[in-house]
Amino acid sequence: MPLPELVRQHVQAKLGRFCRERVPAEVRDQIRLDFGIRGNMVTLFECRPRFDAPEEWVESKIAQFRFDPKLRSWGLYWTDRNGKWHRHDGAPPAKEISPLLEEVDRDPTGIFWG
Repeated sequence: MPLPELVRQHVQAKLGRFCRERVPAEVRDQIRLDFGIRGNMVTLFECRPRFDAPEEWVESKIAQFRFDPKLRSWGLYWTDRNGKWHRHDGAPPAKEISPLLEEVDRDPTGIFWG
């Protein structure tokens, strides 16, 4: 199920700002953050040039935010080495995506940024 349009616009603004502010402009040729929206899921990626083909960029999944339309709330997920997503127990569901972005940014357990 796709995100409601107003929710989608809000999320695009929030994550766009998060991605721009987290990576300084002077290193964006080496690393950048981006996100993709599919259905009710928003996935945050770290992108770096491929070491053997620097003109190609490789995406690494950092976090996923899932919107529950019935509860109108967001959940935060992390990915394991096999690409399987797991709910992040350290962050309860939130009506707004901002507290979950703050949790990813703080990363007190090292599960998102290593």
